[in-house]
Amino acid sequence: MTTQSDGYVLVDHIAATLQARVLRGEIPSGARLRQETLAAEFEVSRTPVREALRKLQADGIVELAPHRSAVVRMPTAREIREAYEVRAELEGFGAELAAERIQEQQLARLHEAAVLFRRSIDELHEHRRGGGNGVPDAIEDWTHANDVFHQSVLDAAGNDRLRRTLADLHRTIPRDLTSIVLGENARLLEENVEQHDAILAAIERLDRTGARQAMVAHVRSAGALVTLRFEQRSS
Repeated sequence: MTTQSDGYVLVDHIAATLQARVLRGEIPSGARLRQETLAAEFEVSRTPVREALRKLQADGIVELAPHRSAVVRMPTAREIREAYEVRAELEGFGAELAAERIQEQQLARLHEAAVLFRRSIDELHEHRRGGGNGVPDAIEDWTHANDVFHQSVLDAAGNDRLRRTLADLHRTIPRDLTSIVLGENARLLEENVEQHDAILAAIERLDRTGARQAMVAHVRSAGALVTLRFEQRSS
């Protein structure tokens, strides 16, 4: 028996999957998403598909059209840049709070993420030396490390309002867009990892100002990379 909670999870899954495809460029701007086709793909009825499309409409990803379909609306470079500017200030504030409030368990998780970050670089270098399928492995490790790192900083900040505000922002512009760019450039990946190291170092020495500045610079840097990619795609 399917519960209401299960229905919400299914709707969120469909919406998140479609959103990721749009933002990666797998589904182009202007493409038409038909409920019947999506229902067959996800092996569900049209009801959760319809609700998922409504969620994407609320986030500005699609525009609902007649005859049970939706048209993809790609976020503009300006929208992405503005989202990252806001996110930089919010996450900078979170890092500042984390430097004051972090607990041993949260700090340990940051160090675990740092190990994964370094492994992603090693895997990318191994790939460049011809040692295997390093790029997918490197980006998978980077993505996991990035999720753990930023979530641990947010947990350490201990501010529920900040958490909810960032979650709302990430629904529109997901945090992992940076991985699209980093997977193509080893130098950018190394710079990104060094930025995380600087944030960790500031938090570990309880430097509130330093942690905030390092996080703001880090998120703004990521935003600049993603914005440039979207500008190139639309030109």
